[in-house]
Amino acid sequence: MWRTGWQTLAPYLRTWGRSEQSLLAWAVVIGMVAGGMTVLLKNGVALLRRGLFGAAEIAGWDGVLALGPVLGLVATAWFVKRGAKGDHPGPGVPATLHALSRRQGRLKRRWLYSPLVASWLTVGLGGSGGLEAPALQASAAFGSEVATATRRNFNRRVLLIACAAAASLAATFKAPVAAIIFAVEVIMIDLTAGSLVPLLLASLSSLLTAWFLLEGEDVLAAPDLAAFAVERLPFYGLLGLATGAGSVAFSRLYLWSSGWMRQIQGKALRIGLAGTLMAGAILLFPSLYGEGYEVINGLFDGESTGLAEDMAIHLFAPEGLLLIAVLFVAWGLKPVLTGFTVGAGGVAGVFAPVLFGGAVLGYLFAIAVNLFFGTEAMPVGNAVLAGLGGMLAGVLHAPLTAVFLAAEVSGGYDLFVPVMLTSALSFQLARRWLKHSIYTKELAESGDLLSHDKDQAVLTLMSLKDEVESDFVAVRPEMTLGDLVQIIARSSRNLHPVLDPDGQLLGIIDLQDIRQIMFDREQYETLSVHELMAAPLATLEVHARMDDVMAQFERTKAWNLPVVAQGKYVGFVSRSRLFSAYRRWLRETHQD
Repeated sequence: MWRTGWQTLAPYLRTWGRSEQSLLAWAVVIGMVAGGMTVLLKNGVALLRRGLFGAAEIAGWDGVLALGPVLGLVATAWFVKRGAKGDHPGPGVPATLHALSRRQGRLKRRWLYSPLVASWLTVGLGGSGGLEAPALQASAAFGSEVATATRRNFNRRVLLIACAAAASLAATFKAPVAAIIFAVEVIMIDLTAGSLVPLLLASLSSLLTAWFLLEGEDVLAAPDLAAFAVERLPFYGLLGLATGAGSVAFSRLYLWSSGWMRQIQGKALRIGLAGTLMAGAILLFPSLYGEGYEVINGLFDGESTGLAEDMAIHLFAPEGLLLIAVLFVAWGLKPVLTGFTVGAGGVAGVFAPVLFGGAVLGYLFAIAVNLFFGTEAMPVGNAVLAGLGGMLAGVLHAPLTAVFLAAEVSGGYDLFVPVMLTSALSFQLARRWLKHSIYTKELAESGDLLSHDKDQAVLTLMSLKDEVESDFVAVRPEMTLGDLVQIIARSSRNLHPVLDPDGQLLGIIDLQDIRQIMFDREQYETLSVHELMAAPLATLEVHARMDDVMAQFERTKAWNLPVVAQGKYVGFVSRSRLFSAYRRWLRETHQD
């Protein structure tokens, strides 16, 4: 009876699961799974961290902590080789964005687990970095799998991936509104009436899942902060400029250190060097171990012991200007260590280090202001919150995410105005110096970045090799006009590529150019294809960016252009075919 009932119900469930009406239910499922993945990763890292700190306490030697990053990088390299079959998950958010633009939103199935395990080993054992990006990547992979299973088009696939990304961030910080804004600003989804409700449901279900599993524990716990005072707005404006400059410095330090580490030949040498450098930094500042949220929460309360006074060397207790100098060194080390971690093959994100840098910079700003203008000039907790938002806006180019995250982690909108001012100034200053964020810089340079510019987004999604037509009959340069006429009689095309024996494109025969002599039999044996062919107005590499392809068509005014791969003929692409593909992608990507 049960089998008969299931056989009757199954087709209906499959049909319903693929319907537009089921999208909301799938958003809830994705939110719950994303919340579970995020909590699992957070708890796993906390367990590993407690184990290593416990071992250091038993041994009475902070050097145990210093060994952690080396062990983490070694374990991550082993897992990637064995558990992930050599497929490194890469940087979480950029890898997800690349899959959206170049794989039509089809994320690798292996990403369902590989970012979680790899980041658990990397960050749990002391590698500098955050867990937000790996958790987001794994959640997005689940969203992609749901889209594949339910046969969604590209537009809905992107929406489900955005639901997963928003859900992952909502579970981490219990900030559902900021998570939705993050999906709009960073994942580059268009916020429409059709996408808003699924995003809300995914964030809410993820938030509830995290609340139940984490029992109310918050990653960021901002205490009761001082009330907003208009007379302090100039200080918040200065902090915005400081975090803008700090965002540029943070981004360049991270990109430099990760790039420098990747240039080192030999995986073992990279791991050994990065591990040694991180070990030295952790011996000096034990609180640089891992994500750094304990330091941020301490700074909210005006305590810098986690950074400045908990140094393993214990040579001095810094105060005043010396304290500022020590904290500034710790601030500069965080992006460098994160770059070393990622460049050496570790799996970690930059979200947590950015928050760490913003909190430290806000604290530095507050004690500097209070040192010169009196102890009540700038409340430390307020400056930490505004600095956190300013750095997030500047480094990630996500000012709205920064503002709403600061509001939600602080429990209200009392400081909404000063955080808005700080974040806006920081974003404007950072974008003036760095056009693209850490997440999008490499993608933008390679032409793989989707954006809210509809025209550019469609061109990014289009692929030249998908539009190439290869049913053109090739001819040889030594053929006679008579041979060519026989080929033309059997062909339905007006164009014929002229190729050498190696397949290299030498020229083009256009039927329009030879129509006047086609029936002159006296020249059938005297004229050769080599004499009749014309040089192409332009040639296109098969992997060329579509905006470059369109530019070539505009420049040459041609209707067809040949496509080659390293000089070898592949086919032709026509202006009309590209226009049809453009219209098709435009409908698929921007329908509500």
